[in-house]
Amino acid sequence: MSHSGTLYVVATPIGNLRDITLRAVDVLQTADIVAAEDTRHSAHLLAHLGIKTKLVALHEHNEHRAGEKLIAELRAGKSVALVSDAGTPGISDPGALFVQLAREAGITVVPLPGACAAVTALSAAGFAAPHFLFYGFLPASGSQRKKALETLRDQAATLVFYEAPHRVVESARDMAAMLGENRAMLIARELTKTFETLHRCALGEAASWLLEDDNRQRGEFVLLVEGAPSPDSAEIDENSARILKLLLDELPLKQAVKLASDISGAKKNALYDLALELKSL
Repeated sequence: MSHSGTLYVVATPIGNLRDITLRAVDVLQTADIVAAEDTRHSAHLLAHLGIKTKLVALHEHNEHRAGEKLIAELRAGKSVALVSDAGTPGISDPGALFVQLAREAGITVVPLPGACAAVTALSAAGFAAPHFLFYGFLPASGSQRKKALETLRDQAATLVFYEAPHRVVESARDMAAMLGENRAMLIARELTKTFETLHRCALGEAASWLLEDDNRQRGEFVLLVEGAPSPDSAEIDENSARILKLLLDELPLKQAVKLASDISGAKKNALYDLALELKSL
């Protein structure tokens, strides 16, 4: 009785080739087939690693057709490593449909963790929110982009977007208009590459910063936007906020919040949220 092969979902570097994991190298080396978004791009990675595994194209235009052929290979006992051009397959990249087909066919799917531009940017943002919402690419049309942003206006979670260089300025402008100019933003450009840039600013300043230098509009972008302020934040008056700021300079966060609440009468939860925001700036 023959046994089906395994589909490995393999995260690959988003820039610096040394970010490949040892396990990913093992799988790419021992798999029978590497299913790649762009075989030319992945051939460069495999050559760098000294790997000669057979490459097959699987991208957004042929995913269903190529996926069905690869399912037949998997059913015959072959193992397949799925990769995208950079990062994790299926995350704003092709691969999710193929994985779905494999699952429907009863194929074992094994994910290999690794590089993801969204998580890489989040780790360096310093946003204290406990949650994030990964949106990916906004619509290319300005009107549709604004409608999409409007649905996200009240989200308390940090918002994570990918954006193309030719749309990044317009997207930043639309974000400021629809989400509010005072929210904090992190512009992450060319992560792990030679010209990596991480710039944090108020959302209302983002477009002008990008326009100051043409080089700032080049490359792959992750845009992080601070979530909507909690309703309680509006209840804190200027005096309470001033007291909290003074106490935070001298005391641990929890102690500063408790004392600020005792002195000012403001709600602890609201002060705590404000304290987290102040610490993240």
